[in-house]
Amino acid sequence: MKIKLVIGGIFGGLLLNGCFGPTSYGKLDKTPYMTKECRKELSRGTEIDHSKKIDKIIAYKGKRKMYAYKKGKVVGEYRFSLGKNGDKGNKVKAGDYRTPEGSYKIVRKKCDSRLYKSLLISYPDASDRARAKSRGVRPGGYITIHGQPKWNADGRGDSYTLSNDWTEGCLAVPNADMDELWRAVENGVQIEIHA
Repeated sequence: MKIKLVIGGIFGGLLLNGCFGPTSYGKLDKTPYMTKECRKELSRGTEIDHSKKIDKIIAYKGKRKMYAYKKGKVVGEYRFSLGKNGDKGNKVKAGDYRTPEGSYKIVRKKCDSRLYKSLLISYPDASDRARAKSRGVRPGGYITIHGQPKWNADGRGDSYTLSNDWTEGCLAVPNADMDELWRAVENGVQIEIHA
């Protein structure tokens, strides 16, 4: 019973924090998510393994599966978590905890001190903004593929995080998979997100 309460408390904290909410982690934090080396890699462009580059990602929210493609062939398969309302349709507005559906691009890589590494998706696009405007709401944004929270840095909690939807609309993969995607993805890679 105690284990369930502890895990429930951790999970509840994740829900409150979401994908990229405020963080309390300071600059002196000595966790695996220190970003200095990651940023150096990005500034030099040395994070890419050119032999493993991919040109497309397709994610299926219902299956919680993502596939990486190179020249039309699947070269990687990854499980992920969604926002807590991620499979209740397309993203409509900021704060709805839904994951968008559509065709986008990876537009930025980010070294994150709280959720490991992330790949920023080009949501919202013009049609997403127009749809939100017609409803009188903000479309939201900063949707990413990202790694795990600090408490799961070693991957021991992957089975738990992958069996629960806990982000604000992002797609959360295990850190080992994030490393693989990180080395294979350049800005501009297409991503399709389907129901």
